[in-house]
Amino acid sequence: MVRFVDVANMTKWIAEQGVEPIITGMVDYLERDFLRWESFDKTSRVPSHSPSGVIELMPTSDDETYAFKYVNGHPLNPSNGFQTVTAFGVLANVSNGYPTFWSEMTLLTALRTGATSAMVAKLLARPGATTMALIGAGTQSEFQALAFRAILGITRLRIWDTDPAAIEKFVRNVEPLGFDVVVATDARDAVRGADIVTTCTADKANATILTADMIEPGMHLNAIGGDCPGKTELDAEILRRGTVFVEFPPQTRIEGEIQQLEADSPITEIWQVLAGQAAGRTSAEQVTVFDSVGFAIEDFSALRYVRDAVDGTRFFEEVDLIANPVNPKDLFGLVAAAVPALV
Repeated sequence: MVRFVDVANMTKWIAEQGVEPIITGMVDYLERDFLRWESFDKTSRVPSHSPSGVIELMPTSDDETYAFKYVNGHPLNPSNGFQTVTAFGVLANVSNGYPTFWSEMTLLTALRTGATSAMVAKLLARPGATTMALIGAGTQSEFQALAFRAILGITRLRIWDTDPAAIEKFVRNVEPLGFDVVVATDARDAVRGADIVTTCTADKANATILTADMIEPGMHLNAIGGDCPGKTELDAEILRRGTVFVEFPPQTRIEGEIQQLEADSPITEIWQVLAGQAAGRTSAEQVTVFDSVGFAIEDFSALRYVRDAVDGTRFFEEVDLIANPVNPKDLFGLVAAAVPALV
Protein backbone atom coordinates (compact mmCIF):
# COMPACT_ATOMS: atom_id res chain seq x y z
CA MET A 1 0.00 0.00 0.00
CA VAL A 2 1.11 3.56 -0.78
CA ARG A 3 0.23 6.53 1.40
CA PHE A 4 -1.64 9.16 -0.65
CA VAL A 5 -2.41 12.80 0.19
CA ASP A 6 -5.17 14.06 -2.10
CA VAL A 7 -6.31 17.66 -2.51
CA ALA A 8 -8.95 17.41 0.21
CA ASN A 9 -6.48 16.10 2.77
CA MET A 10 -3.76 18.55 1.72
CA THR A 11 -6.20 21.44 2.10
CA LYS A 12 -7.37 20.26 5.53
CA TRP A 13 -3.80 19.69 6.70
CA ILE A 14 -2.71 23.18 5.61
CA ALA A 15 -5.76 24.76 7.24
CA GLU A 16 -5.16 22.94 10.54
CA GLN A 17 -1.41 23.48 10.71
CA GLY A 18 -1.25 26.97 9.17
CA VAL A 19 0.73 28.12 6.15
CA GLU A 20 3.46 29.88 8.12
CA PRO A 21 4.30 26.98 10.48
CA ILE A 22 4.38 24.63 7.48
CA ILE A 23 6.72 26.92 5.57
CA THR A 24 8.97 27.27 8.62
CA GLY A 25 9.20 23.49 8.91
CA MET A 26 9.75 23.10 5.19
CA VAL A 27 12.62 25.60 5.23
CA ASP A 28 14.36 23.38 7.77
CA TYR A 29 14.06 20.38 5.42
CA LEU A 30 15.23 22.49 2.46
CA GLU A 31 18.29 23.77 4.30
CA ARG A 32 19.31 20.29 5.39
CA ASP A 33 18.93 18.92 1.86
CA PHE A 34 20.78 21.86 0.28
CA LEU A 35 23.63 21.26 2.71
CA ARG A 36 24.01 17.75 1.27
CA TRP A 37 23.54 18.93 -2.31
CA GLU A 38 26.47 16.95 -3.64
CA SER A 39 24.95 13.66 -2.45
CA PHE A 40 21.99 13.94 -4.86
CA ASP A 41 21.64 12.60 -8.36
CA LYS A 42 20.84 15.80 -10.29
CA THR A 43 19.48 16.42 -13.77
CA SER A 44 17.59 19.24 -15.43
CA ARG A 45 13.87 18.65 -15.67
CA VAL A 46 12.54 16.88 -18.75
CA PRO A 47 10.17 19.22 -20.64
CA SER A 48 7.60 18.66 -23.35
CA HIS A 49 6.83 22.03 -24.91
CA SER A 50 3.77 22.99 -26.96
CA PRO A 51 2.41 26.32 -28.20
CA SER A 52 0.08 26.46 -25.20
CA GLY A 53 2.58 25.60 -22.47
CA VAL A 54 4.88 22.95 -21.08
CA ILE A 55 4.59 19.61 -19.25
CA GLU A 56 7.63 18.58 -17.22
CA LEU A 57 9.05 15.76 -15.12
CA MET A 58 11.44 16.72 -12.30
CA PRO A 59 13.43 13.77 -10.90
CA THR A 60 16.14 13.44 -8.26
CA SER A 61 17.36 10.93 -5.68
CA ASP A 62 19.81 10.29 -2.89
CA ASP A 63 21.02 6.83 -1.86
CA GLU A 64 17.73 6.01 -0.10
CA THR A 65 14.84 7.88 -1.73
CA TYR A 66 13.89 8.70 -5.30
CA ALA A 67 11.44 11.51 -6.06
CA PHE A 68 9.77 12.99 -9.08
CA LYS A 69 7.20 15.67 -9.75
CA TYR A 70 4.87 15.92 -12.72
CA VAL A 71 4.05 19.59 -13.37
CA ASN A 72 2.59 21.70 -16.14
CA GLY A 73 2.76 25.41 -16.95
CA HIS A 74 0.02 26.76 -19.23
CA PRO A 75 -0.30 30.57 -18.99
CA LEU A 76 -3.59 30.75 -20.89
CA ASN A 77 -5.34 28.20 -18.67
CA PRO A 78 -7.09 30.70 -16.35
CA SER A 79 -8.95 32.23 -19.29
CA ASN A 80 -10.38 28.76 -19.94
CA GLY A 81 -11.20 27.99 -16.32
CA PHE A 82 -8.09 25.92 -15.57
CA GLN A 83 -5.10 26.42 -13.24
CA THR A 84 -1.87 27.68 -14.80
CA VAL A 85 0.12 25.11 -12.83
CA THR A 86 -0.92 21.67 -11.57
CA ALA A 87 1.30 18.96 -10.15
CA PHE A 88 1.64 15.71 -8.28
CA GLY A 89 4.69 13.95 -6.85
CA VAL A 90 5.96 10.54 -5.75
CA LEU A 91 8.59 9.22 -3.36
CA ALA A 92 10.04 5.75 -3.91
CA ASN A 93 12.42 3.40 -2.14
CA VAL A 94 15.75 3.29 -4.00
CA SER A 95 16.55 -0.22 -2.74
CA ASN A 96 13.58 -1.91 -4.44
CA GLY A 97 12.00 0.77 -6.61
CA TYR A 98 8.62 0.61 -4.86
CA PRO A 99 6.68 3.87 -4.51
CA THR A 100 6.09 4.73 -0.85
CA PHE A 101 4.32 8.09 -0.93
CA TRP A 102 2.15 9.96 -3.43
CA SER A 103 0.79 13.48 -3.10
CA GLU A 104 -0.96 16.28 -4.87
CA MET A 105 1.58 19.04 -5.51
CA THR A 106 -0.39 21.98 -6.86
CA LEU A 107 -0.81 23.36 -3.33
CA LEU A 108 2.45 21.81 -2.19
CA THR A 109 4.46 23.47 -4.97
CA ALA A 110 3.06 26.85 -3.94
CA LEU A 111 4.23 26.17 -0.38
CA ARG A 112 7.69 24.95 -1.40
CA THR A 113 8.20 27.88 -3.80
CA GLY A 114 7.39 30.30 -1.01
CA ALA A 115 9.65 28.38 1.39
CA THR A 116 12.56 28.33 -1.08
CA SER A 117 12.20 32.05 -1.84
CA ALA A 118 12.19 32.96 1.84
CA MET A 119 15.08 30.61 2.67
CA VAL A 120 17.22 32.29 0.03
CA ALA A 121 16.13 35.81 1.01
CA LYS A 122 17.17 35.06 4.60
CA LEU A 123 20.68 34.54 3.19
CA LEU A 124 20.75 37.40 0.70
CA ALA A 125 18.38 40.21 1.68
CA ARG A 126 19.73 43.24 3.50
CA PRO A 127 19.38 42.83 7.28
CA GLY A 128 16.37 44.64 8.70
CA ALA A 129 14.27 44.33 5.53
CA THR A 130 10.67 45.37 6.21
CA THR A 131 8.99 45.88 2.84
CA MET A 132 8.42 43.58 -0.13
CA ALA A 133 7.08 44.50 -3.55
CA LEU A 134 5.11 41.79 -5.35
CA ILE A 135 4.85 42.09 -9.11
CA GLY A 136 2.19 39.56 -10.04
CA ALA A 137 -0.86 38.77 -7.91
CA GLY A 138 -1.59 35.27 -9.18
CA THR A 139 -1.79 31.96 -7.33
CA GLN A 140 1.70 32.20 -5.84
CA SER A 141 1.39 35.72 -4.38
CA GLU A 142 -0.30 34.96 -1.05
CA PHE A 143 2.10 32.09 -0.35
CA GLN A 144 5.05 34.40 -1.02
CA ALA A 145 3.66 36.99 1.38
CA LEU A 146 3.14 34.44 4.16
CA ALA A 147 6.54 32.83 3.57
CA PHE A 148 8.39 36.12 3.85
CA ARG A 149 6.52 37.02 7.01
CA ALA A 150 7.22 33.62 8.55
CA ILE A 151 10.95 33.64 7.80
CA LEU A 152 11.91 37.35 7.61
CA GLY A 153 9.10 39.10 9.46
CA ILE A 154 7.96 41.07 6.39
CA THR A 155 4.55 42.69 6.96
CA ARG A 156 4.56 45.61 4.50
CA LEU A 157 3.58 44.72 0.94
CA ARG A 158 3.41 46.76 -2.23
CA ILE A 159 1.42 44.94 -4.93
CA TRP A 160 1.01 45.41 -8.66
CA ASP A 161 -0.54 43.33 -11.42
CA THR A 162 -1.90 44.18 -14.85
CA ASP A 163 -5.14 42.43 -13.84
CA PRO A 164 -7.18 44.55 -11.37
CA ALA A 165 -9.24 41.50 -10.38
CA ALA A 166 -6.07 39.68 -9.32
CA ILE A 167 -5.04 42.63 -7.15
CA GLU A 168 -8.50 42.73 -5.55
CA LYS A 169 -8.26 38.99 -4.85
CA PHE A 170 -4.84 39.39 -3.25
CA VAL A 171 -5.90 42.29 -1.03
CA ARG A 172 -9.07 40.45 -0.01
CA ASN A 173 -7.05 37.39 0.99
CA VAL A 174 -4.12 38.95 2.83
CA GLU A 175 -5.40 42.08 4.57
CA PRO A 176 -7.41 40.02 7.12
CA LEU A 177 -4.16 38.17 7.88
CA GLY A 178 -2.56 41.33 9.26
CA PHE A 179 -0.52 42.65 6.33
CA ASP A 180 -0.12 46.33 5.52
CA VAL A 181 -0.89 46.40 1.79
CA VAL A 182 -0.34 49.26 -0.65
CA VAL A 183 -1.74 48.90 -4.17
CA ALA A 184 0.76 50.50 -6.53
CA THR A 185 -0.05 52.35 -9.73
CA ASP A 186 2.50 50.39 -11.79
CA ALA A 187 5.60 48.24 -11.41
CA ARG A 188 7.88 51.24 -10.94
CA ASP A 189 5.69 52.55 -8.15
CA ALA A 190 5.54 49.11 -6.54
CA VAL A 191 9.30 48.65 -6.21
CA ARG A 192 10.01 52.17 -5.00
CA GLY A 193 11.50 51.92 -1.52
CA ALA A 194 11.14 48.11 -1.31
CA ASP A 195 13.85 46.03 0.33
CA ILE A 196 12.79 42.84 -1.49
CA VAL A 197 11.11 42.54 -4.89
CA THR A 198 9.38 39.34 -5.97
CA THR A 199 8.45 38.99 -9.63
CA CYS A 200 5.99 36.20 -10.41
CA THR A 201 4.16 36.66 -13.69
CA ALA A 202 2.72 33.91 -15.87
CA ASP A 203 3.07 35.04 -19.49
CA LYS A 204 5.29 32.77 -21.56
CA ALA A 205 7.25 35.64 -23.08
CA ASN A 206 10.55 37.47 -22.92
CA ALA A 207 8.98 40.30 -20.95
CA THR A 208 10.68 43.19 -19.18
CA ILE A 209 8.78 43.57 -15.93
CA LEU A 210 11.61 45.49 -14.25
CA THR A 211 14.15 47.77 -15.89
CA ALA A 212 17.57 48.59 -14.50
CA ASP A 213 16.62 52.17 -13.60
CA MET A 214 13.94 50.87 -11.18
CA ILE A 215 16.46 49.01 -9.05
CA GLU A 216 17.71 50.71 -5.90
CA PRO A 217 20.98 49.91 -4.09
CA GLY A 218 20.64 47.10 -1.59
CA MET A 219 17.56 45.48 -3.12
CA HIS A 220 17.14 41.73 -3.19
CA LEU A 221 15.27 40.49 -6.26
CA ASN A 222 13.39 37.20 -6.00
CA ALA A 223 12.78 36.41 -9.69
CA ILE A 224 10.55 33.33 -9.77
CA GLY A 225 8.37 33.87 -12.86
CA GLY A 226 10.93 33.10 -15.56
CA ASP A 227 11.07 29.30 -15.60
CA CYS A 228 11.32 28.05 -19.16
CA PRO A 229 13.11 28.93 -22.41
CA GLY A 230 11.74 32.16 -23.86
CA LYS A 231 10.20 33.32 -20.55
CA THR A 232 11.93 36.11 -18.61
CA GLU A 233 10.96 39.08 -16.45
CA LEU A 234 14.08 41.17 -15.83
CA ASP A 235 16.04 43.61 -17.96
CA ALA A 236 19.34 41.86 -18.68
CA GLU A 237 21.22 44.92 -17.41
CA ILE A 238 19.91 44.19 -13.89
CA LEU A 239 21.62 40.79 -14.06
CA ARG A 240 24.88 42.34 -15.22
CA ARG A 241 24.91 44.91 -12.42
CA GLY A 242 23.73 42.60 -9.63
CA THR A 243 25.08 39.39 -8.12
CA VAL A 244 23.14 36.40 -9.42
CA PHE A 245 22.40 33.28 -7.36
CA VAL A 246 20.88 30.11 -8.82
CA GLU A 247 19.80 26.57 -7.93
CA PHE A 248 21.19 24.22 -10.61
CA PRO A 249 23.23 26.07 -13.27
CA PRO A 250 22.64 23.69 -16.22
CA GLN A 251 18.88 24.16 -15.80
CA THR A 252 18.94 27.88 -15.00
CA ARG A 253 21.14 28.68 -18.00
CA ILE A 254 18.36 27.34 -20.22
CA GLU A 255 15.24 28.42 -18.32
CA GLY A 256 16.13 31.31 -16.02
CA GLU A 257 16.70 35.02 -16.37
CA ILE A 258 20.34 34.30 -17.23
CA GLN A 259 19.28 32.71 -20.52
CA GLN A 260 19.61 36.33 -21.70
CA LEU A 261 23.32 36.44 -20.83
CA GLU A 262 26.52 34.90 -22.09
CA ALA A 263 26.99 31.20 -21.32
CA ASP A 264 29.87 31.97 -18.94
CA SER A 265 28.23 34.86 -17.08
CA PRO A 266 29.15 34.78 -13.37
CA ILE A 267 26.70 33.06 -11.01
CA THR A 268 26.78 31.56 -7.52
CA GLU A 269 24.98 28.39 -6.46
CA ILE A 270 22.76 28.80 -3.41
CA TRP A 271 23.87 25.54 -1.80
CA GLN A 272 27.42 26.87 -1.73
CA VAL A 273 26.30 29.96 0.19
CA LEU A 274 24.43 27.82 2.72
CA ALA A 275 27.48 25.61 3.13
CA GLY A 276 29.82 28.57 3.61
CA GLN A 277 31.71 27.79 0.40
CA ALA A 278 30.71 31.02 -1.37
CA ALA A 279 29.80 34.55 -0.33
CA GLY A 280 26.23 35.79 -0.25
CA ARG A 281 25.55 39.48 0.33
CA THR A 282 28.82 41.32 0.88
CA SER A 283 27.60 44.91 1.33
CA ALA A 284 24.51 46.91 2.18
CA GLU A 285 24.52 48.48 -1.28
CA GLN A 286 24.84 45.24 -3.24
CA VAL A 287 21.94 44.18 -5.47
CA THR A 288 21.30 40.43 -5.18
CA VAL A 289 19.21 38.40 -7.62
CA PHE A 290 17.80 34.94 -6.93
CA ASP A 291 17.18 33.60 -10.43
CA SER A 292 14.86 30.81 -9.34
CA VAL A 293 13.37 28.31 -11.77
CA GLY A 294 12.53 25.60 -9.22
CA PHE A 295 14.61 22.46 -8.91
CA ALA A 296 13.77 18.84 -8.13
CA ILE A 297 15.61 18.75 -4.79
CA GLU A 298 13.15 21.35 -3.50
CA ASP A 299 10.27 19.02 -4.39
CA PHE A 300 12.16 16.13 -2.77
CA SER A 301 12.35 18.18 0.46
CA ALA A 302 8.70 19.22 0.28
CA LEU A 303 7.46 15.67 -0.31
CA ARG A 304 9.54 14.30 2.55
CA TYR A 305 8.29 17.06 4.84
CA VAL A 306 4.64 16.30 4.08
CA ARG A 307 5.21 12.55 4.35
CA ASP A 308 6.70 12.98 7.81
CA ALA A 309 4.22 15.63 8.94
CA VAL A 310 1.10 13.60 8.12
CA ASP A 311 2.44 10.34 9.54
CA GLY A 312 0.06 9.16 12.25
CA THR A 313 -2.63 11.69 11.31
CA ARG A 314 -5.94 11.49 9.45
CA PHE A 315 -4.62 13.48 6.49
CA PHE A 316 -3.74 10.60 4.17
CA GLU A 317 -5.21 7.45 2.69
CA GLU A 318 -3.63 4.21 1.61
CA VAL A 319 -4.04 3.18 -2.02
CA ASP A 320 -3.31 -0.18 -3.62
CA LEU A 321 -1.02 1.20 -6.30
CA ILE A 322 1.42 -1.67 -6.83
CA ALA A 323 0.44 -5.12 -8.07
CA ASN A 324 1.97 -7.46 -5.49
CA PRO A 325 1.40 -11.19 -6.13
CA VAL A 326 2.36 -13.68 -3.42
CA ASN A 327 4.77 -15.21 -5.93
CA PRO A 328 6.73 -12.27 -7.44
CA LYS A 329 7.13 -14.25 -10.68
CA ASP A 330 3.41 -15.01 -11.03
CA LEU A 331 1.90 -11.65 -11.97
CA PHE A 332 -0.71 -13.32 -14.17
CA GLY A 333 -1.91 -15.20 -11.12
CA LEU A 334 -3.54 -11.98 -9.87
CA VAL A 335 -5.64 -11.84 -13.03
CA ALA A 336 -6.46 -15.52 -12.90
CA ALA A 337 -7.62 -15.24 -9.29
CA ALA A 338 -9.86 -12.27 -10.15
CA VAL A 339 -11.37 -13.92 -13.23
CA PRO A 340 -11.41 -17.71 -12.71
CA ALA A 341 -12.79 -18.30 -16.21
CA LEU A 342 -9.40 -17.34 -17.64
CA VAL A 343 -7.74 -20.36 -16.02
